[in-house]
Amino acid sequence: MITKVFPYLNFDGDGKEAAHFYAEVLGAQLAGISTYGDAHGGDMEGMPEGAADLVMNAQLVFANGDSIMISDVPPGMGIPFQKGTNVSVTLTMDDKEEARNAFQKLSEGGGVSMELQETFWSPLYGALQDRFGIEWQISVDPEQGV
Repeated sequence: MITKVFPYLNFDGDGKEAAHFYAEVLGAQLAGISTYGDAHGGDMEGMPEGAADLVMNAQLVFANGDSIMISDVPPGMGIPFQKGTNVSVTLTMDDKEEARNAFQKLSEGGGVSMELQETFWSPLYGALQDRFGIEWQISVDPEQGV
């Protein structure tokens, strides 16, 4: 079962500025910002130069509980950043097998930018572009993932 659906806004180095701007303009709470450097504990091996200060994840939470996620796209990582098409849809699920099925079906005729795999934030996470050009992130809730 899908437990959360939210848009993920991607930026080309100005994610911090955008997160603060949207929080103020939209009356949202900025629940947190972490950089790639924070997430990797300063170990940036394999990451592009300058990525340490870029936003890996920021979350804006609205009074009704909905949220928007924000991230900077480091140069050379996955699908290149293109202004105007920098939104993806994230599905958080409570079951690994259901996540695998959705990922497989959504990726048919499209392309995979990150295969499903365990990450430090999810027992199963992957990213893809479907045959219609829509970017998807599939994640399993670490609290519920079976």
